[in-house]
Amino acid sequence: MDTTRQQKISRLVQKELSEIFRRETAKTRGTLVSVSSVRVSPDLSVANVRLSIFPSENAQAIMESINASEKSIRYELAQQTRYQLRRCPELKFHIDDSLDYIDHIDELLAKDKPKSENNEE
Repeated sequence: MDTTRQQKISRLVQKELSEIFRRETAKTRGTLVSVSSVRVSPDLSVANVRLSIFPSENAQAIMESINASEKSIRYELAQQTRYQLRRCPELKFHIDDSLDYIDHIDELLAKDKPKSENNEE
């Protein structure tokens, strides 16, 4: 139940962070970091950012790098949003593994499918 203000700030932070990560990952070929969602706390001081990282094999190393450079990312975000936001929220990054979870469910369903077709005959 986010307020309208929380939703607006979430969208703004997501848009600006997406652009920041797009510029940074353009330098490193073969890696894609996208911002899946942003949830801002009611007092607008903390933004929980869910990142989708491709390829997922490198996700942990990339997340460590992102968490290590959190202050510089926040500074760059503050520079981009200085006319829209009075204070830039603190950023908390999390891995969004929902796509991996969906792939895993699809694999399990694909394994189960031949068994159920044999039982019908």
